[in-house]
This record gives sequence, structure tokens and C-alpha cells, in this order.
Amino acid sequence: MGDGGTEEFPNLGKHCQHSDCYQLDFLPFNCDGCRQTFCLEHRSYKSHECPKGYPNSRKVMICEICSTAIEITGKDEEEVKKISERHEKSEDCDPSKKKKPRCPVRRCKQVLTFSNTCTCKVCQIKFCLDHRFPTDHACKGSVSSEVVSGGGRDAIGNKFLMALVGRNSKDCGGSMSSPSSNKSSRIPSVKAC
Repeated sequence: MGDGGTEEFPNLGKHCQHSDCYQLDFLPFNCDGCRQTFCLEHRSYKSHECPKGYPNSRKVMICEICSTAIEITGKDEEEVKKISERHEKSEDCDPSKKKKPRCPVRRCKQVLTFSNTCTCKVCQIKFCLDHRFPTDHACKGSVSSEVVSGGGRDAIGNKFLMALVGRNSKDCGGSMSSPSSNKSSRIPSVKAC
């Protein structure tokens, strides 16, 4: 009968080459490592105990001193020891690289990475995304403390209204009264149509 199939269709399917199985499978799997044929149940490297499993994978060792990844794919234990000793003696192994930058806000444990780092536009310090706004990290930059405190919104709102009135007066050829012609203590309001 040969390698697989039935009497009617001798070339159809293949038998699983696992020693305990030998099941006829019409959709067999070929192992990348040992090049044998297996059924669905024994297709993984672990299930058929492949001696050459994970041929396309890369193995990496992490240096305990500097947290640098060192590739050790296809190396023996002796070669791995030599590679790690060579790395430790080289200039690349720097213990100061081990510490990852963290968010400077008190009690925040976020590690600052490329994807979760934001630089404050006011104080130019890097923070995590949770503390990216000046009010979230008690910013001590060029913005005055009124922005951080509760009264800051009124001050920003007032600046907005003054700028809006100024823009409108320029667009209309100065037909609107300037903010200084109103009462000095009063801020002009903008009415919605």
C-alpha cells in the first residue's frame, strides 16, 4: 500500500510518523525541523518531541549588568559563556544603561518608552501619557501658577475673548468697539446667534 492512501486512492493522504500514532491524515503537516509528516495532533515541535525544533527562531540572552540583548542562536553552552564574558569586558556593557527612564511624577511607576512618552511644552520635561498636561504634573515652567490653580480657566477664557474681539474688529474694519472702550473691569462677552 505504500506511504499513505487507501486501496482505491493510494496517493491520497499520508500516515503520521509519530511512533504511537500512525494515523492516516488527508491533510498532513510537514515539520520544518525534522522533515517528517504528522497529523494535526502531533504537528507541533513539542508534541512530537522534535530534536531540531524551532529552526527559524532566534535565541537571545539578556545581560544582567546592562540589560542588553545578545543573540545566541545555535550556540553551545560554552560558546554562550564566552560570548557573555566578551560582552562584559567590552565597552558596550555599561551598567548605567540598565536603568530605564521613569515618569518623574511622584508615585508614578510608568517606564518611559517611545510610545508612551510626551514632552511638556511648558517645562520641557518628559512625562508618561497620564501626566502629559501641565495640571497633571504641577508644572513649574513659564506658565504662571494661575493656570495650575482653579482661577486659570477664567484667565485663559478672558485672553480668548480679548483675542476674539480683536480679530472681529479687524475683520469688520474697526466697526466694533475695542475692549478698552468698554468698562476696564468688564470683559466683553460673545453672544451665540
